[in-house]
Amino acid sequence: MPLRLGPAGVPLSCKGRTIVEGMDDITVLGLDAMEIQTVRTVQPKHFDQYWQAGILSWDSDIEMNMHGPYYAELLGNRRERNRSLLKMESSMQAGKILNARHLTYHVGPYGDYEPGTSANEQVANVFSGVVDRVRSIWGVAKEELDYAAFPWIHESEPSLVGIETSGRQELWGTIEEVLEVCNHVEGTVPVINMAHIHARGHGKMKTSEDYAELFDLVRESYGGKKFYCHFAGVEHRMGNALHYTQIKKSDLKFEPFAEYLAEEGEWLDITIISDSPLLEHDAMYMMQHYDKARQRLLEIRARDERQVKLARQAGMSDDELAEFERQAAEEKSKAAEKESESKEPVKKIVPKKADTSSMISFEDADDDDDIF
Repeated sequence: MPLRLGPAGVPLSCKGRTIVEGMDDITVLGLDAMEIQTVRTVQPKHFDQYWQAGILSWDSDIEMNMHGPYYAELLGNRRERNRSLLKMESSMQAGKILNARHLTYHVGPYGDYEPGTSANEQVANVFSGVVDRVRSIWGVAKEELDYAAFPWIHESEPSLVGIETSGRQELWGTIEEVLEVCNHVEGTVPVINMAHIHARGHGKMKTSEDYAELFDLVRESYGGKKFYCHFAGVEHRMGNALHYTQIKKSDLKFEPFAEYLAEEGEWLDITIISDSPLLEHDAMYMMQHYDKARQRLLEIRARDERQVKLARQAGMSDDELAEFERQAAEEKSKAAEKESESKEPVKKIVPKKADTSSMISFEDADDDDDIF
């Protein structure tokens, strides 16, 4: 399973504080991904640094990504929407220069929309234009243009437009809403922010089974095997994320996610970005726990294979061996049930899901004056 890990920004331990020097530090740490944060409008003075990072990414196989403006109002009126699109435009231009594999965007508040089909249609219409604009920036007729300074233009596909799940009830972006739109707009991908899903679900991501259910939902609704995720600890209240924290201080633990990735994640091609205040330190923390989960799984498989081998040597038939394995599985299940009963049950509050079952339309006569 290809797994890439990296920080959301220049590593805290980087002395130079530039993107290129941060990429050098990431390589030394054994990480292989990075996300550039453009909280506000991208400044032209940064473009030279982005180009240097793009060249290094192309030569070193470090996956570069970019996060667009944090505050957006894509469900607002035309003025608010176009103001958000103008901010996003500079990040699209920078994404090409950076050789960004993913451009991540938020949608913003529901505004005058109710959660459901109408809001999803509007978001789909906006992101259909965003995808077209990204492809236009990368060059519609690439073979006719000289892109010697950007070798990836000829070799790579344009940046994928990521739509991120939100962590507050008043913001568009439940996992169902994101999957609905991504399923209808080619060139978009869901950005699965585990902290946001955990907070919005009142602390729902607790066990490896919770992650299995989440990725089963994504696989059934969206398909594919390539995923882009954010992970960090989170403080949350009443179904709303308050702020990110280091993973060790949060009730959102990485160990169950690592267990799922090790046991059932062979089909995944996944990039995980650390949004933690500790950035690369928590990225390393996640990498270590994933390695531990893989090692533990290998040890369990080796032990089971040895038991089967010994049973064969003892002359057990296939039926007896199957009964032996069934009894061992029952004992393991009973032990797990006793362990769960010994813990105080946590009451789950499940938020009401928005109605996103209807097919969405891209026709909207009122959007003719959108910026693109």
